[in-house]
Amino acid sequence: MASTPLRFLFCLALTACIITAGCMAPGEQPEIVSSLPGADLVVHFIDVGQGDSILVEFRDKTMLIDAGERQMGKRVVEYLQAQEIERLDVVVATHAHSDHIGGLRDVISVFPVGRFVDAGQPHPTATYENLLAQVEELEIPYTAAERGQTIALDPDLEILVENPGPQPLGDINEDSVVLKMTYGGVSYLLMGDAGRSAEESMAETGLDLNADVLKVGHHASRHASSAEFLDAVSPAISVIFVGEGNDYGHPHEEALERLKATGSRIYRTDRDGTIVVATDGRALAVTTSGKPSVTPGVGATVPTATAAPSSGVYIAHLDLVGEEVSIVNTEPIAVNLTGWTITDEGMRNIYTFPIFTLAPEANVTVHSGPGNDTATDLYWGRAAPIWNNAGDVATLTNPDGRVVSTLER
Repeated sequence: MASTPLRFLFCLALTACIITAGCMAPGEQPEIVSSLPGADLVVHFIDVGQGDSILVEFRDKTMLIDAGERQMGKRVVEYLQAQEIERLDVVVATHAHSDHIGGLRDVISVFPVGRFVDAGQPHPTATYENLLAQVEELEIPYTAAERGQTIALDPDLEILVENPGPQPLGDINEDSVVLKMTYGGVSYLLMGDAGRSAEESMAETGLDLNADVLKVGHHASRHASSAEFLDAVSPAISVIFVGEGNDYGHPHEEALERLKATGSRIYRTDRDGTIVVATDGRALAVTTSGKPSVTPGVGATVPTATAAPSSGVYIAHLDLVGEEVSIVNTEPIAVNLTGWTITDEGMRNIYTFPIFTLAPEANVTVHSGPGNDTATDLYWGRAAPIWNNAGDVATLTNPDGRVVSTLER
């Protein structure tokens, strides 16, 4: 790779601001200054639509955190190649959802990897199982992350694992790998899809959550970034990974209002494209690529991906109180739904379709309670309610682990 990661700041010099940090009193907002003499740490928040992918460059060391959905793997590979990356010292999978790990198989097929780190939480999807199988096949050393561990990238850069704890919370999002990186007087807190339960767990443990740069948890859903948590972090810069026009309703207005209340500068991949936040340990420089997203050094315009790839099969209705979710097939041919899944937010509950074919231009309703399956009604068979009446997200996924449709209520 090139000798200095600052080359990216010149490649993307479309918009930029310089912010001082590190010598401020607690709660004090950064001061805008005129120059940044040098940056050893460059963090790229790569625009992969509705998903996460973060490239960390520290001098001659590299770490990749997530790689978006499977169709984003090529984009991430091309982006890394444009940065002249030759190997990845560490690859981190924050958790097993496809919008974070789907593209990782493409990445680790191209670049040598020194170590693979994930949350170590079992998850029964082909996407996750195939990724772990590839890690084993390539003989990449594996580590299950746990609070208190450190990732050794360079002696001058502290990377602390703040989540998951020794006793998992039992929710795939809440058990996301959360990293705090500190260089000199500047720190980054990278939240994966961790939400309020993880925020409370980290706070109760007494971890130092204060950070200058916050990668906002769970795409700024309403179930993350509580006011108490944001008060503890007090970020100068907040970065939200979110796909343009996504079906989840991210970022949620409540989360945005809480972020705005901190006085933080808010950047979003759906509006700002790829966002790069560099530091020399004393100051922060922010550069954005703008939209449409362009791979630096390549010049090819790439369309932004959304959470639900175009499909004639989609979730048409979610009744939280009535405990029903309806799937529609607008295709002129029948679609085999055998092995497809419906999950709630956090994948606490998973319904797997039995042998079932949805007729052309037909719909089927999946009920949470018991009953006899028919051509138009299927039954989960659960005695307890599945859907959260205060708000929930239904996700329809095919047997390959691809998210086909989502609906938030």
